[in-house]
Amino acid sequence: MMHIGILLIRLAVGLTFVGHGAQKLFGWFGGYGLKGTGGWLESIGLKPGVTMALIAGLAEFVGGLLFALGLFTPFAALLIAATMFVAIVKVHAPNGFWITQNGFEYNLILIVVVIGVALIGAGDYSIDALIK
Repeated sequence: MMHIGILLIRLAVGLTFVGHGAQKLFGWFGGYGLKGTGGWLESIGLKPGVTMALIAGLAEFVGGLLFALGLFTPFAALLIAATMFVAIVKVHAPNGFWITQNGFEYNLILIVVVIGVALIGAGDYSIDALIK
């Protein structure tokens, strides 16, 4: 049952990040695409904005896809964790811990989940398990 639990975690977190990356890269799911996201990133001091949006979007999209598939899971977790760390530092930390005040609570939980899965392994229902 543990491997099914890990699969569920990987799918939920990974596919959510695929969606977030698609928002930034393609403007899907109500996102603003590279140009819109880039403008916002420039407004918070991340320049050049479009390049940073591309990097963040690719990290979320590729990291999420790899995480969901259980392929190169430690690398996938690193991409996701790095993106969330930047979000904490640049956006959420000044607001405190709680998400109700736009704090970093949720970002921290995501970092812990992806690093935890990377440390224990992607489980039997993963591509990592198939290529061992």
